[in-house]
Amino acid sequence: MVENSRFEFGRNWSNYLQKVDEDRIRQAEASVRTTLRCESLTQTRLLDAGSGSGLFSLAAHRLGAEVTSFDLDADSVACTESLKVGAKVEDASWQVLPGSILDRDFLAKLGEFDVVYSWGVLHHTGHMWQGLDNLAGRVAVNGRLLIAIYNDQGFASRVWSLVKQTYHKLPRFLRPCYVVAIGGWGFLCRVAVTFVAMLARVITLRNPLTPLSNWLVERRARGMHSWFDLVDWVGGWPFEVARPCEVFRFLQDRGFELTDMNTTPGHGCNEYVFRRRRDLA
Repeated sequence: MVENSRFEFGRNWSNYLQKVDEDRIRQAEASVRTTLRCESLTQTRLLDAGSGSGLFSLAAHRLGAEVTSFDLDADSVACTESLKVGAKVEDASWQVLPGSILDRDFLAKLGEFDVVYSWGVLHHTGHMWQGLDNLAGRVAVNGRLLIAIYNDQGFASRVWSLVKQTYHKLPRFLRPCYVVAIGGWGFLCRVAVTFVAMLARVITLRNPLTPLSNWLVERRARGMHSWFDLVDWVGGWPFEVARPCEVFRFLQDRGFELTDMNTTPGHGCNEYVFRRRRDLA
């Protein structure tokens, strides 16, 4: 049954780790610095909730943070531990643990953190709002909560839900073909949209190459990989979405203020950075 299915995120990350090199790690570091608007994370306690491949735990550690990483998926925990071993971290400055965002008791034992980081995880828990509430409680006063959650596109999001359910109904050997088909369709749609945009700019006597160049550089340099991202997008289940106003109100009621946001017009994640306000702590 699809309802009881869970995408093998860790298995996907295990394959991705073969592509991780120094360049990807530096891209991840740059992404962390840009999102948190800082050059260093020295004397910062950071919780990577749902660490996945472990790439961003590694990036945060290299920027000076004391990192605690955890994930529900055993393969993801192994991936993160592998990166930790590769980085030759042998002290308590980076802990890797098995655990769930939905386990409030587990989280309480970890304490509070200056930064709680959870990129693209909450919407795959099956209980997104409960998970977000749990993570909010782990942010120290004046600390920051960095999350990325799938954008609610209404009907289009319902279609994506069907796409993901279909993936899990297919025999395992057919799933890569299905991912290729979905990716190919998306590529053709983007080509058509870009062509129309270029034509419109020709008609209005503007640089027609701008839409093409925007497409080529729009993927944020997070050190990720197109194929493994696509597999995640097509197969990622459970699957939930949220409108920015819903996320904003939910955390505002819990004493947080929005300090930064990067929204997407289509399918993808809206990124948020919230700060826990001292006056409501």
